Amino acid sequence: MRRNVSVEPGGIDLRPLSARSVVLSLLLGAHPPELAVKDLVRAVEPFGVGGSTLRAALSRMVAAGDLQRTDSVHRLSDRLLARQRRQDDAVHPRTRAWDGDWEMVVVTATGRGPAERAELRARLTRLRLAELREGVWLRPANLRRPLPGDLASVAQHYTARPERPAPELAASLWPLDAWAATARALLAHVARTDRPADRLTAFAAVVRHLLADPVLPPPLLPADWPGTDLRAAYTDYQDELADTVPQVAREV
Repeated sequence: MRRNVSVEPGGIDLRPLSARSVVLSLLLGAHPPELAVKDLVRAVEPFGVGGSTLRAALSRMVAAGDLQRTDSVHRLSDRLLARQRRQDDAVHPRTRAWDGDWEMVVVTATGRGPAERAELRARLTRLRLAELREGVWLRPANLRRPLPGDLASVAQHYTARPERPAPELAASLWPLDAWAATARALLAHVARTDRPADRLTAFAAVVRHLLADPVLPPPLLPADWPGTDLRAAYTDYQDELADTVPQVAREV
């Protein structure tokens, strides 16, 4: 059966820092997600980004639609505000008590091209649904979030009670053991990482991994699930970042 999140057990997805990634990491963690240039210059210094490099990156990011600029203040664009909301939901998921019901989304639209199908799959995955078979997506109904209204034009939504045992079904839909192994590897990595740039890189990987957490009800999770510990580590890092970069302390 197809697995819905591709994770190599114990693997850590560390991506090199660029000026753009430093700026985005800081602004995605800031509320509101905006900073004046003079504050950004000071904020990126601990991560090895100089002022001229920063200004060149800001110009490219405005041109690319990543940022909006008003006078000397740069803020996230609407597109990246949606990404920030997904990140916030990954760090602080909104859940409810689970009564055994499952959400089921059945794709009904036909005649769509490959790009449209791929976008719909990515969108359903971001909603933490998993594909049981082509066009049929499931998840436990434990999230406090409505499905977007415009999905009704391409899919139908149902509440279901599968006969298959819920823990077995969840394990077939998501690679839970692999996710947990990578989460533990990330926790071990951040515990031994000291340099500010290395810690920012590591916690960017933490956030990406949390975005892939299916946020299942506790009865459906393997023993010693590390999701709570990973979220706590990131929350502690936000406090640490506020101390390291005082000018964004009011934002993060």
